[in-house]
Order: sequence, then C-alpha cells, then structure tokens
Amino acid sequence: MTRSTQLTARYWIAGVLALVVVGWWLTFLLMGQSDPDVEHVEISDYQGEKLGSVEDFRENSIRGVQVVDPETYVLAIDGLVLAPSSFDYAALQTMPHTSKLVTINCVEGWSVKALWEGLALSDLLAIAEPIEDANTVIFHAVDGYTTSLPLALVLERNLIIADHINGITLPAANGFPFQLVAEDKWGYKWIRWITRIELSNDPEYRGFWETRGYNNDGDVGGPRFGD
Repeated sequence: MTRSTQLTARYWIAGVLALVVVGWWLTFLLMGQSDPDVEHVEISDYQGEKLGSVEDFRENSIRGVQVVDPETYVLAIDGLVLAPSSFDYAALQTMPHTSKLVTINCVEGWSVKALWEGLALSDLLAIAEPIEDANTVIFHAVDGYTTSLPLALVLERNLIIADHINGITLPAANGFPFQLVAEDKWGYKWIRWITRIELSNDPEYRGFWETRGYNNDGDVGGPRFGD
C-alpha cells in the first residue's frame, strides 16, 4: 500500500468515526427532548375528572409574573399571634402536604379545574398561635398584592396554600412558590406569590381589588362588586 493510499484510508476512518460521534450526540439530544423528567409532566386527569392545564390560566397580575428565588424565599406568619414565625422554602417542603381538586373561577369569565397540592393553613397558623382577638387572615404577595379572608372560614374549609398543580411544581406564572386555593371564592381571592400571612382583628380589611370596588366576600355566585 502506497503512502497516499494509507493517508486516504486514515482520513476515511477518521471521517467515519466523526460521523458516528456526531450521530450519537444528536441521538442523545433528541432522546432527552422526547423523554422529559416525569416529575415535570403535568397530569391531565384525576380520578376520572378532566383537568385544565397551567396553560389555561390568563395573565392578569398587577405587576406581571413574579420570579421568586427559592434559595432566598421566606414565608412570614405574624400579626396577632403569640409566636411570629418564618420558614424558608426548604423547610416548608418538609411539612405534610394535602391535595384538593378545586376549580378557580375568575370574574373575567374563565375557569380552570386543577389538582392542587400544598400546605394546610391550619397547620401553619397553629405554629404561630393566633391570639383570641384575631378574626381575619391577610395575605401579602411579593408584588404588593393583598387580599383577606375570615379566619373562621380558613379553618373550617381547611384551605391550603399550593406549591404544586396537576402533579408539577407550581410555575412562576401560577404563583410559585405558593398560591392560595380559595375554594368557592372569585379568582381575585386566589393570591399568588404569597410571602406573608398576617393575622388581624379587622374584618373590614380590603385588599388590592376590594379597595377598587370588588366585593369583599368574593363568593362565587355572589355579587362581584360592592357590598
């Protein structure tokens, strides 16, 4: 075999090996795209119930979608409590979780049925120990949004703040790290990006939309505006 023939053979072999490597790399990428982590796959039905999707929610926040860093996030529970408390995201994830199938109804005319999973407010409030005068729970969000609910209702309905929806971690657009699941209340009571839970003795407290004319009770089927 001549020297030129040897060089040609070497180049041919090198070219084949390069094609094999490139083909393997492309196959790896395509497999990664077609086989996502199952923990990030949203479920579409639950116990025979058809679920909506996170894509069905409309963006109507007061200052756009808020992006919260779980590494620095802190949930505070204060106000009329004996033991003001604060929890980082990691600590909250270790607490018992509960699931609820609940439909959110927006005053804009849309609704989404979803499987919500999160923390029972009764458990969190028990840690902070509301005093006897407390009758109202005021929720604060990272963007300045607020709303409120009667403490008795929060406890009787065993309301939760959700950190998962339809089997996936709550996306930023849906309120990560926590959204209030305000069952049977209009969507403006379903506060997102919760950063503080305040106990108060002011049952007339009005949040962002309530001060702008929306009904303070916020009952689905009830009046949307005024008292």
